[in-house]
Amino acid sequence: MGSIDTLRPERDEAGGGQSAGTQPTRAQPTGAAPRLGAVRRRFRIGVSRLTIRILAINLLSVAILFVGVLYLDRYQNSLIRGELDALDRQAEVMARAVAELGVDTDASVDPGLVPERVRRIVRRLSGVMASRIRIHGPEGRLIADTRMLTGPGGTVRIQPLPPPEPDPVRRFANRVYEGIVNWLPRRSELPVWNEATGPQAVQDDVRLALGGTTIRKVRVTEAGGLLLSVAVPVQRYKQVLGTLMLSVEGEDIDVAVREVRFEILGIFALTLAITILLSLYLAGTITRPIQRLAAAAETVRTSHSRRQTIPDFGRRGDEIGDLSRSLKAMTEDLWARMDAIEGFAADVAHEIKNPLTSLRSAVETAARIDDPERRERLMAVVIDDVARLNRLITDISDASRVDAELSREDRGAVDVAQMLSALAEVYAATAEDRGGATVLAEVEADGPVVVAGQEGRLVQVLRNLIENARSFSPPGGRVRLHARRDDGHVIVTVEDDGPGIPDGKLQAVFDRFYSERPRGEKFGTHSGLGLSISRQIVEAHGGTIRAENRRSAAGEILGARFVVRLPLARELR
Repeated sequence: MGSIDTLRPERDEAGGGQSAGTQPTRAQPTGAAPRLGAVRRRFRIGVSRLTIRILAINLLSVAILFVGVLYLDRYQNSLIRGELDALDRQAEVMARAVAELGVDTDASVDPGLVPERVRRIVRRLSGVMASRIRIHGPEGRLIADTRMLTGPGGTVRIQPLPPPEPDPVRRFANRVYEGIVNWLPRRSELPVWNEATGPQAVQDDVRLALGGTTIRKVRVTEAGGLLLSVAVPVQRYKQVLGTLMLSVEGEDIDVAVREVRFEILGIFALTLAITILLSLYLAGTITRPIQRLAAAAETVRTSHSRRQTIPDFGRRGDEIGDLSRSLKAMTEDLWARMDAIEGFAADVAHEIKNPLTSLRSAVETAARIDDPERRERLMAVVIDDVARLNRLITDISDASRVDAELSREDRGAVDVAQMLSALAEVYAATAEDRGGATVLAEVEADGPVVVAGQEGRLVQVLRNLIENARSFSPPGGRVRLHARRDDGHVIVTVEDDGPGIPDGKLQAVFDRFYSERPRGEKFGTHSGLGLSISRQIVEAHGGTIRAENRRSAAGEILGARFVVRLPLARELR
């Protein structure tokens, strides 16, 4: 997998600054360079950590199967048990034959085994049996052995020839297989027998068998092969005359188990290859899109061009597609937020420039005139402009903090009915002292009208709407607050008896610094941010706000109406 190195900014060779023709970069926060380097290193690795984890998890079960195949204990033990049973039966038959034919029947006292007869019997049996036969006397002395021929010229030791060597590939496979099998705990726990230490080991079997007990042993040779032996007493009329020991190498057992293991390992190899390929395919379908999304997100973060886009995997229909859509939406919201910040900064500069221009003009004029009356009027203008600037700065500060505060503060259950009743009581008390429109509240709902949100901010929205309605209401007018439930939402309306909203301005009233005030109101009393902040708060709560005019049956405007739609608390839906 190639490395992704599109994040390196171009530098000139002289001083490491910006190359010619490039735009100045944004100021990076402290630690941005190390974080960017870490992202590059993460993109450059050939195999992702997620791919390694997927491979490890999928191969774990296959590895467990592989170890189980190497053991095959039940099958191997059944073969060993069957071989020992066969040796046991053969030894019993041969021991009876030796007890009958290997003694001198004419002896008057304690006949015992006759070595010459025993050796003849062993020589004849050796031609028809593959196992090694050894017969010991009552003192443990070796009498006959199929690996040793005794004649007039002495004793000849017989050593069986090894099987022919297989082809190099199979020989290598057998060596690897035998090394693994001999390393396994089950094989390594068996006692080792060899010719050098064999007599003492055999003597132990002989001594136990002379006591009238059948001894069955499984050992391993120096080469790692199995060696099975059975020692039985040779008895005549319950008198122990000696022991007969049969031993056979477990080559046939090893070959049978090896063939079964090779067949299963062939299937295992195929399964392993398929598992690796499927794991790599699965990892590729996960890691490659994630790497592309991460690289695109990093490029968008460091780039100054909006042409950098997030790859679209929405057609996948899975979590990667969901992640792609979320990143695209987040990127679009980011650009929209940057546009909003840019527009907000431009609007703020424009709105602050107007009172500053007026303030500067009034101060410069006041410095050149001597008429006290005119100077007093100019100072009144200065005071008004300063007050207007103060209101602007306060509202701008509030508007800029809304999103941050909404993201930090916890939300709870807000009873809209109680909130409207409390606001109506507050305005009823102030109306008696200051005059103005009467505020009435009405709730139309069979159950609780509760939304999830921040009560202080929702109260701010309603106060902005009520103040706006009261400022447009005529003397003796009414401002009506109404709440009802509608299809999983709470609908709150604020109505007044004023002149309504001009045609074509139903959406514009929510723009920043929009000001359409009643006649006779002093200029600069309102900053034009109240409704904009209200819409910002409502949308942060997942709701909507709109404005409309109340009309009579004849189409006459009766006043303005603001409609706030908020989602009902989840437990009440």
